[in-house]
Amino acid sequence: MPPREYLFVFAQAHDEFRIPELQSISELHGFAIGFSRYADPPAREAAIKRPFMILELEEDAHAKLLASRCILIKSIYELYAQGSTYDELHAANKEVRPRWERYIADTSFKFTVIGYNHSLSQRRQRNVIESFSYMDFLGKIDMKDPDIVLGCFEEYENDRCPGGARNMDGAFRQVYFGRSIVEGTARSLIQVFDVKKRNYFGNTSMEAEISLLMANQTQASPGKLMYDPFVGTGNYRVLLVYGSDIDGRQMRGKGKTPGIIRAAAQYGVVSRIMDLCTFDVTHNPWRSGCLFDAIVTDPPYGVRAGAKRLGRKKVREVRLPPQIARASPDEPYIPPTKPYELSALVVDLILLARYLLKPRGLLVFFLPTVTDSYEEVDIISSLCDGMELVANSLQDFGTWGRRLITIRKTVVSDHPPPTFETVASYREGGDFIPAHKDFREKYFQGFKGVG
Repeated sequence: MPPREYLFVFAQAHDEFRIPELQSISELHGFAIGFSRYADPPAREAAIKRPFMILELEEDAHAKLLASRCILIKSIYELYAQGSTYDELHAANKEVRPRWERYIADTSFKFTVIGYNHSLSQRRQRNVIESFSYMDFLGKIDMKDPDIVLGCFEEYENDRCPGGARNMDGAFRQVYFGRSIVEGTARSLIQVFDVKKRNYFGNTSMEAEISLLMANQTQASPGKLMYDPFVGTGNYRVLLVYGSDIDGRQMRGKGKTPGIIRAAAQYGVVSRIMDLCTFDVTHNPWRSGCLFDAIVTDPPYGVRAGAKRLGRKKVREVRLPPQIARASPDEPYIPPTKPYELSALVVDLILLARYLLKPRGLLVFFLPTVTDSYEEVDIISSLCDGMELVANSLQDFGTWGRRLITIRKTVVSDHPPPTFETVASYREGGDFIPAHKDFREKYFQGFKGVG
């Protein structure tokens, strides 16, 4: 069966995450999505800024799979026609009569008319619906539980004219018409996992929508094992996950039961947390590789909390131990820590992922970047042999942003564990310095002199 065109209606949030999420979920379920209308990069870049995209799928079942998992999908329609005017729309709709004439005789239906960037009056909606009278549907009109829902979408550039007056009805950019296949159900999880409703969270806890997008990038599914090496207060408890952190206090919180476990119990997903351990990722206990299907994490980069690793900031000269008795023989030793520079952390994280991931496993993490000085080579220069960049999506905050990076392990052969002796991510790149190097310092200096 040749692919059919479907109208995807998206939430207007995190637009750069839209296509990577679609591709990740379609790959997980073993089918392809056609982007033939957006083959050129400029066309694709412009399309993700709008609420509608026309994509190709082989069957309705694929649309339902996407709508059940993709956080950014609001609904999917089988596209019948589109146009810049209703005359164009109706002419195109009449040409595809074989696709909708089977519903004419005895199918109950509902008709909706929706404006984007523009409010439509009841009169306007009624006039639009009546313009489709040539379809001659004989079934019952059922507003509560119809057999099919027909939708018409008017897309306006803006609700206001350049002079400030309200746009006239009909002055739309494009109009679409089709049959509803499925409403997006995954977006309801944003409210379920809302940070404000959690029993335990911290100042670095990630918002639910972003956490769910990251989970989709890992292609999470039953039986897969994930690892978060900077788990903190725990953002990915919807996954079957093993977590570690250099600071166990964030995982534990206050109380006998660790905070992460308490929050997981709130959602009924305690069984998905394999274990939680306190250790420095550069002095980890992993003695064999190829353990995890994905590594998903949000490394600390210094805005709210800085990354640390074991070691002293300065090398001390050798001195004889003091001859002072310790207050208690049971007094614990607290090892010293030093800052973990971000560009070195990124390189080490990718090397660790190559060691710990199964073949075709995914590394998903956030990387902060400086808007004016970011270049694609910043990411490419951090990669190592056997690791391939899959997706790079920006969450823009103005002068800086954070990029959701997805990297796949492409090699089957085993690799030794990393030595964590990296000095900087540009160690092999000559004079090249990535924009995210010393990000913490640049952030607190207001990015002055950066560019």
